Amino acid sequence: MSVTAAQGFQAAGIAAGIKENGNPDLALVVNQGPRRAAAGVFTSNRVKAAPVLWSEQVLKGGRVSAVILNSGGANACTGPLGFQDTHATAERTAEALGEGHSAGEIAVASTGLIGTRLPMDALLPGIDTAVTALSRHGGEKAAIAIKTTDSVHKTAVAEGEGFTVGGMAKGAGMLAPGLATMLVVLTTDADVDARDLDRALRAATRTTFDRVDSDGCMSTNDTVLLLASGASGVTPESGAFAEAVREVCADLARQLIGDAEGASKDIRIEVVGAASEDDAVEVGRSIARNNLLKCALHGEDPNWGRVLSAIGTTSAVFEPDRLNVAINDVWVCKDGSVGEDRDLVDMRFREVRITADLAAGDASAVIWTNDLTADYVHENSAYSS
Repeated sequence: MSVTAAQGFQAAGIAAGIKENGNPDLALVVNQGPRRAAAGVFTSNRVKAAPVLWSEQVLKGGRVSAVILNSGGANACTGPLGFQDTHATAERTAEALGEGHSAGEIAVASTGLIGTRLPMDALLPGIDTAVTALSRHGGEKAAIAIKTTDSVHKTAVAEGEGFTVGGMAKGAGMLAPGLATMLVVLTTDADVDARDLDRALRAATRTTFDRVDSDGCMSTNDTVLLLASGASGVTPESGAFAEAVREVCADLARQLIGDAEGASKDIRIEVVGAASEDDAVEVGRSIARNNLLKCALHGEDPNWGRVLSAIGTTSAVFEPDRLNVAINDVWVCKDGSVGEDRDLVDMRFREVRITADLAAGDASAVIWTNDLTADYVHENSAYSS
């Protein structure tokens, strides 16, 4: 049930005519209360799309009554007119929803090609249609409507003691730190205020969405929102609530990597024995972004030398002659040199596990990435044509 699994939410997904192929392209999620608390995290890219700039301002108030999302156009790098389009989208949504809604509490999110304005003559009437289609069971349709190059829609749910957290996400490429090229809406019927929502969301994204790194490219439109309706009447213990949010984020993040553009391998990189968590993350990212390694893994070649090469480009604390690397649990590199026979590595399956031991401390981190394939090149060479 996605974003409508929690009490107090309705959603809709429709085809408004934004996409030329006629596929669903407009989603609406509405918080019916009684609480309308919200928190959000956004791309750290200095080039931000108009909807990100708008929604960042909305979230400063800690209240969101609805989120309107479109695929088929990012509304990024569109200048003042693009921001006006976002403002008009929020105003039209508030007007269509009626009493109790104002533009200043409507978050807006967009995804698609950068550098083109949205067809407002299709989008604005589409909002009216989406409002009439709102349903307690509309979460799946909303998740479908925000897809771009996604092959599947992505939803997740976690149940707590008397409360629920649900969510939907889109994203299949440009997955890199500072979130991914993704839109995520999370909902909960827990009775939690904006400050606690923010704390839980930031803790969750730090170890989930921020550690998904498909191709090293950072989007202009990344948006993750967490809305609370309070409809369950339950105020959970902060740790239990944070864990439920983390569980949904982790599920969605894993689905993002599983649907990465052109991928044939999902690669889990665990860095252990680091002097600090920051070192572990830096090393994990370097390994995840090594295109030579990603190509080798696509060819089912356990080329551990490329792992060491990636580690060596970082500022992490380590001694080269103490490094250890395992691929699918075979320690192919020991003490910076040849370890177990690389022919023992079974790489027939989709998931590949790399463990890099820095032998410098007790900190660790996990980064997810995917292989680099000809299908990825083809898809992105033809993206705007």
